[in-house]
Amino acid sequence: MADWISSFFNRYANGMYFPEIQIKDIAEILIITVIVYEIMLWIKNTKAWMLLRGIIVLAVFIFLAWIFQMHTILFLAAQSISVLATAAIVVFQPELRRALEKLGEKNILSSINPFDRNKENQRFSDETADGIVKACFEMGNVCTGALIVVEQAIQLSEYEMTGIELDCKVSSQVLINIFEHNTPLHDGAVIIRGDRITSATCYLPLSDNMSISKDLGTRHRAALGMSEVCDALVIAVSEETGMVSVAMGGSLTRGVNAEELRKWLGRIQYRNSEPKKFTIRKGWRRT
Repeated sequence: MADWISSFFNRYANGMYFPEIQIKDIAEILIITVIVYEIMLWIKNTKAWMLLRGIIVLAVFIFLAWIFQMHTILFLAAQSISVLATAAIVVFQPELRRALEKLGEKNILSSINPFDRNKENQRFSDETADGIVKACFEMGNVCTGALIVVEQAIQLSEYEMTGIELDCKVSSQVLINIFEHNTPLHDGAVIIRGDRITSATCYLPLSDNMSISKDLGTRHRAALGMSEVCDALVIAVSEETGMVSVAMGGSLTRGVNAEELRKWLGRIQYRNSEPKKFTIRKGWRRT
């Protein structure tokens, strides 16, 4: 048996190179694995997934052309690679920008620091969170539409400029008054930074996600669209039914109650919190 094993290694393993694995090699493998995983996760959750599918189909077509030696197609493919790469960067510039922003949001030092969760690290106070919840459900009870954006790490200055600057303390009375029907500030979104309302009547980008429910109106599409381009928590109150919905990370949760909304706000109240992802719930009643 020993002779057979020795013969096997002499025949098939002779001359093979077996590298010496060190700790830094394992660290490199882990780093590359995490990077590839994050890239694939980003691709799956954005329109870049359609681009990847198109690239795979194109690669299969070029591979078949190489097998059958279609020289003209191979020449055109070789000349077009640089142009297609540049076009992809231009077309998917918003997704690439968002990916870099997500990378900047990950604060490793604060996540491992047990003393970092203090008052200075608080985005907004409990009073502000309670005021937002109270205002949303009081407006929902009388079917007053509202759109509230709670800023996190990414500053929303470019969207603030589309509205009217306010700079006032957050309270349920102020929010209800802003979104009251036939008032100058009721149309558009309110942006909240910390404990202050920075702007009202702000324009938000609409989501172009074709898989979302057809029942959703412009207000909910704006909430979802805003959550796709930044890390903000967006709250939408339906003008038709008074239902309160929450959008974050490109996902929409419809029909939350006061306790659930308070938990959503609690997840982002501290800068090192990691909110859970939620998906659109299908089959719900019209909003």
